[in-house]
Amino acid sequence: MKITDVKTILLTGPCTMDPYLTESRKFRSAAFICIETDSGLTGLGETYAGYFFPEGVPVIVDFFKPILIGKGVDDIPELWRRMYHCGNFWCRVGLGAIVLAGIEAALWDLKGKALKLPVHKILRDAWKNNFLVDYTDKNGFTEHLRLPCYATGGPSNYPLETLAKKVEFYCSLGFQGVKVGAGTFSKEKGFEIADEPAAAADIEANKAAFIRKEFGADLWLMIDAHMGNSPDVTWGLETATAVAKVLEPFNLFFLEEPLHYTRPDLYGELCKNTTTTIAGGECLTAVCEWQSFIEQDSFEIGQPDASFTSGLDQFMQVAAMLAKRGRHIATHSWGAGASLMQNVHCGFACPNTTMLEIAPAYGPLHDEIIGDSLEIRNGFVLPPQKPGLGITLTEDTIRRFPFIPGTGEFNSVPGKILLT
Repeated sequence: MKITDVKTILLTGPCTMDPYLTESRKFRSAAFICIETDSGLTGLGETYAGYFFPEGVPVIVDFFKPILIGKGVDDIPELWRRMYHCGNFWCRVGLGAIVLAGIEAALWDLKGKALKLPVHKILRDAWKNNFLVDYTDKNGFTEHLRLPCYATGGPSNYPLETLAKKVEFYCSLGFQGVKVGAGTFSKEKGFEIADEPAAAADIEANKAAFIRKEFGADLWLMIDAHMGNSPDVTWGLETATAVAKVLEPFNLFFLEEPLHYTRPDLYGELCKNTTTTIAGGECLTAVCEWQSFIEQDSFEIGQPDASFTSGLDQFMQVAAMLAKRGRHIATHSWGAGASLMQNVHCGFACPNTTMLEIAPAYGPLHDEIIGDSLEIRNGFVLPPQKPGLGITLTEDTIRRFPFIPGTGEFNSVPGKILLT
C-alpha cells in the first residue's frame, strides 16, 4: 500500500448543540487531512489548528506532502521524524507541530484499517515495547476496560440558577463529571473574571459550594481557569494559589490552567502549595515543549491533546514521561469529531489515563464523523472497536458545511474581534 495523495479539507459548522455553550460560541472551523493510497484505503486525521487558524493549515500540509507520496505506513514514527526534521527551523513547536498531529493521525487511521485493528490496540503495543513502563506498578496504571469521562461545559453561565440548569443538562445526558470555567459568563455582561486573590477565590468557592450543594459530593467536578486565554485577566501565582487553596474542601477532580504556560516553575510551586489537583498542558505542542513542564512537576494531571501535541506517538511519549514521575493524564479534546476520536484512542492506549474530555451534545462536525464509534455508558467510555480511528468524512458532510473564512477562534484585541 503506497500513499498517492494528501489533501486538506476545511469545514465550518455549528460549534455545538449545547444550548449553554452556544451562548458564547456559535461556529467552529475544522481542518481534516485525508491521505489516499493505491489500495483504495484512505486515512483521516484532524489538526486542532483548524479550530484556531484554519487558513494556515493547507499550505503546511502541502509543504510536507512530498515526504509521504509513494511511502507506506509500516514505520509511522520514521515518517513523522522526516517531516519534523524537514521543518526543524519552524516546527519544533507551534503551528507546524500542531499540523503534523493531523497528518500523523491520518497515517495511524490508515495503518489500523490495513491491519483491521483499532488504533488504540496498536499504540498500546508500542507502549509495552518502547516506553518500558510497568503499567501495573504502585501507581495503579492499568489496561482500561472503560474510562470515566466528563462533559466539557465551557464558561460558567450565570446567574447561579442558570449554572444549575447547565449542570443538570449534562447529568441528563448521562455524564457523571462536569467541567465549568472560572469566573462568570452571561449574555448581558459577557465574560467576567476577578484578578485580585480574595475576590477570585470568593467567586470560585461560592461556585463550587453551590454545585456541591445542588449535585452532591459524587459528581466529578472540574474548574477550568483558562489562564492566558481569558479576555482581560491572567492570574499570577498569588491569585492561583488563593483559588486553589479555597477549593481544597470541595474535592475537585482537578483545577485546570490556573496559570499561564510561560512559567513552568510557577506551576510546580503551585502544586506544592495546595492539595487541589492541578492540571494543564493542552496548549503544549511537542515533547520538547512538554519536557520542561514534566521535569518541574508542573502538573499532577497532564492534558495532552492528540490533535495538538504533534501526533499520537508524541502523545504516547508525553504520557510515558508523566507516568515515570507517577503522574496521570486526562485527555484534552475540543476539536471536531476526528480530534475527539484521536484522543479517545490515545486515552485507551495509555495506562495512566484517568479521565476523558467529551463535548456534550456535540454538533454535526462531530456526529457525522464519529457515527456510532463512540460508546458511552453510565458516564464511562468503552474502548473503540472499529479498525483505524473509526471515523468517516463523507462528501455529503463536506458539501453541507463549506468553510467560512474568519471562523477560527482567537483572543479578541483592538483591531481584530472574534466572530462568535
